[in-house]
Amino acid sequence: MTRNLILILGDQLNLDNPALDGFDAAQDAIFMAEVSHEATKVWSHKARIVLFLSAMRHFYDVFSSQYSNGLKGSYLKLGEHGFETLKAAWAEQISILKPQKVIICEPGEYQLEQDLIALCKEFNTQLVVRDDTHFMCSKADFIHWAKASKQLRMEFFYRKMRQKYDVLMQGNEPVGGAWNYDAENRKTFGKAGPQNSPSAPQVSIDKLTQAVIDTVEKHFKNHPGNLSNFIWPVTRAAALKFLADFIEHKLIGFGDHQDAMWQSADSRQSPYLWHSLLSTSLNLKLLNPREVIAAAVAAYHQHQLPLASVEGFIRQILGWREFIRGVYWLDMPQLGEANHYNHMRALPSWYWTGETDMNCMKQTINDTMQQGYAHHIQRLMVTGMFGVLAELNPREVEAWYLAVYVDAVEWVELPNVAGMALYANGGRFTSKPYVASGAYIKRMSNYCSDCKYKPELKTGDTACPTTTLYWHFLIKHYDTFSRNPRTALMTKNVDRFSEADKVEVQARAQYLLNHINAV
Repeated sequence: MTRNLILILGDQLNLDNPALDGFDAAQDAIFMAEVSHEATKVWSHKARIVLFLSAMRHFYDVFSSQYSNGLKGSYLKLGEHGFETLKAAWAEQISILKPQKVIICEPGEYQLEQDLIALCKEFNTQLVVRDDTHFMCSKADFIHWAKASKQLRMEFFYRKMRQKYDVLMQGNEPVGGAWNYDAENRKTFGKAGPQNSPSAPQVSIDKLTQAVIDTVEKHFKNHPGNLSNFIWPVTRAAALKFLADFIEHKLIGFGDHQDAMWQSADSRQSPYLWHSLLSTSLNLKLLNPREVIAAAVAAYHQHQLPLASVEGFIRQILGWREFIRGVYWLDMPQLGEANHYNHMRALPSWYWTGETDMNCMKQTINDTMQQGYAHHIQRLMVTGMFGVLAELNPREVEAWYLAVYVDAVEWVELPNVAGMALYANGGRFTSKPYVASGAYIKRMSNYCSDCKYKPELKTGDTACPTTTLYWHFLIKHYDTFSRNPRTALMTKNVDRFSEADKVEVQARAQYLLNHINAV
């Protein structure tokens, strides 16, 4: 008899996983599986597949090595079984082992949880879903906060979390007198570009990871992406190395230029700039957010690092990451169907290739395909902003983000894309759509200097498509924008247009939208 069948998912690779509480190798079974559906339900980047599979195998090796007499259950490797989905693999395990209970830590994906609920009901097996204690705000606590709040706003949630965990606090007040130093974190690099940006830590490709790379090249050879630049931690030891490197070399410069973008012909120039590269390790749970925050706070006190850098980084972890996870579970499944503007245009083919004359899109997409990575402004204000201005179908844009970024897990990807980048949920937790003309991209990068399109032009063959579509978007949604205090100033500029100007902008915009694959 099997007492408990314990299921471990690919983004639950922490040895203190709540599903393992009370684990007894003599009575319980553990089960993990690699299935093709997890890589093909969206056309996943090769680096994303390698990251998950290698990290899973390393975790299972470490966990199983603790039990000299072996473990009940199994780890199914890709290509060594016939199951396409986790649900099918789970069904066989339940059928064979007939456990008294199936135990799992809260999944990071709504549909997986629904599949497991249905499966256990079918087999008349008790299902125990344990709270994910990796996160610092439980689902129940977030729901309680949301019900008591007039609006879902990250800033107010973040303040509560700072107070609850006593992070950068002096009594009841924030260190430095302000809760948020975001206004100091928007500097550009200037004409000289980034100076002495630190290189990314190096990871060794061990035999296990190389075996995974070989497997991915065999089974997913037609998937997008490049594996020659694979740098991501797949073990806790490597993740801790990345954390230490960020704290020592990058955190000091993280704040000032965290929104800036830069293309460089110098191969020595790191494409990652001062960004932490810790999201993959956090999302796989190789790192705990508490230890990441503690390391940043300790560095602030011990080395007098800039408060704006430290606070800005902590806000991403303690504020935004926890808030987004809460919103995901609060608003599913309707969040997955949200389409506030009823946008239905298909995703341009060049989102997968970077073959566009728009240099900002070309650079961001090429970075994405090379590294499986782009930083938050490239995602929000380049590929994401174009998605809403070009009226792309949110389902297709969301699938693209889930596919191409190594740190993408649905609980974090979907609300960020649907809610932030696309405004598909109608401002459920944002006060305005994040839209701007090409002037923003010119200010925050050097992309426009090598582009055939001119960000200052609204119409004509050399007008920046982002600029044209921005003004088209404001004209189309003028009434809504003019009534919103956060966007009313944008429409004041539209008021300066003559009717002929508006017609010309809309005509050029319609041409771009009709020929979106050729921009």
